[in-house]
Amino acid sequence: MKLAIIGYGRMGHEIEAIAVKRGHEVVLTIDKDNMQDLESEKFKTVDVAIEFTFPESAVGDYLKCFKAGVPVVTGTTGWLDQRPMVEDECRKQNGGFLYASNFSLGVNLFFELNRKLAEMMSSFPDYSVRMNEIHHIHKLDAPSGTAITLGEDIVKINPRLDKWVKTADCQPNELPITSERVGEVPGTHEVFYRSEADEITIRHEAFNRKGFALGAVVAAEFMAGKRGIYSMKDVFDSILKH
Repeated sequence: MKLAIIGYGRMGHEIEAIAVKRGHEVVLTIDKDNMQDLESEKFKTVDVAIEFTFPESAVGDYLKCFKAGVPVVTGTTGWLDQRPMVEDECRKQNGGFLYASNFSLGVNLFFELNRKLAEMMSSFPDYSVRMNEIHHIHKLDAPSGTAITLGEDIVKINPRLDKWVKTADCQPNELPITSERVGEVPGTHEVFYRSEADEITIRHEAFNRKGFALGAVVAAEFMAGKRGIYSMKDVFDSILKH
């Protein structure tokens, strides 16, 4: 498979190393100094683009991928207010698009666990729920995209909750999500259910970026030749079928 990597920072380098190890060819690495390559003839020859950049540039990158006919896998967060427009444009251009707030295979298992626990706890009104996430000081958005995914799943499932809020000071119908930015922490997410009697906690802690990079490459393998809008759940369903 021929890949383009859009965003060639620490994550881009990790993705490149894993892609090559898995037998793929990285034909283009695109960063701020050569963004024009997104509109080159060479870019049109790649099978999938993997995009990890910044919220202010990500949407433009997606639109250029759709125009070039290149399926794109992205883990950039902080742009979701424009998601309806991006997905609409993907359909209009017959593009391929897969967004995940977190590509880690472990985190996606954690998403499943979070939904299952939320279903169980919705029958126990004595337990209140809150969340906390910790990331490195370079992360610009808060809460993280992963925390938002976890929180939105809980709100959808728990009938006592109407929305999540990014503060510990909230109403009974709100799910509080707090954020910490510490050193070089790759990512930790915690969900707490507390009553007067006890507390139940589920937690995922990333040790490095390798898990995110591996998941992104696995998602790119899934997206090769595809059109339409997909998620990591589609990737997992595909894996589990084999």
